[in-house]
Amino acid sequence: MAKQRPQPKQKARAADSSSERPPTPPKTTPELRPDNAVAGSTRRSTYFEAVAVYEKGVEALQRHDYLQALSLLRSVLEKFPDEKELHERVRLYLNVCERHAKPKVAAPQSVQERLYASTLAINGGKYDEAISHLRLVRDEDPDNDHALYMLAVAHTQRGEFAEAVAHLQRSIALNPENRGLARRDTDLDPLRDDDSFLSALDPVPSHNADPEHRAFRARTAR
Repeated sequence: MAKQRPQPKQKARAADSSSERPPTPPKTTPELRPDNAVAGSTRRSTYFEAVAVYEKGVEALQRHDYLQALSLLRSVLEKFPDEKELHERVRLYLNVCERHAKPKVAAPQSVQERLYASTLAINGGKYDEAISHLRLVRDEDPDNDHALYMLAVAHTQRGEFAEAVAHLQRSIALNPENRGLARRDTDLDPLRDDDSFLSALDPVPSHNADPEHRAFRARTAR
């Protein structure tokens, strides 16, 4: 009688085995993780509070309430020093607020105010602004030698030598003391090689004081 061949043992089904672990899902690389998943796991509790204050500051800026916006945005930097990634955006809006929140200086009205403003402008290298003030002075007071002298300085610094010499000549004609001032003024150094400038610095000879001229007049009078 033939012997029966032993049947192979069947493997236990996964469903019948409670000791087997479920398959591990493949790991996702950090670059492929959703941003909100990373944010949710790393955000500090203060972040959302800082964002709320930041958003209020931006809303105030949009309403043109610059002082309120300044206060709110600065508080983000002061109260939430750890929220560095938010600080960059805060500083951007702070710069906008600070430019608009500065009180506007009233424009000078009188001759003296304009002369003072033009002096400050020249000292600060703002020659266009200085010329704008000085032209108003000249229009109101055409014989103001001080304004004309300063126009000469401002035009010299802008490289406009013809205009500079013309204003200087007029200034000296009105007040000869400006001749000595121009000789020492380093702001007029770019004009030193200009013949018209050098001519303006030469004092006009007095015919009455010239002995040869007096002798010539005496001879011709005979």
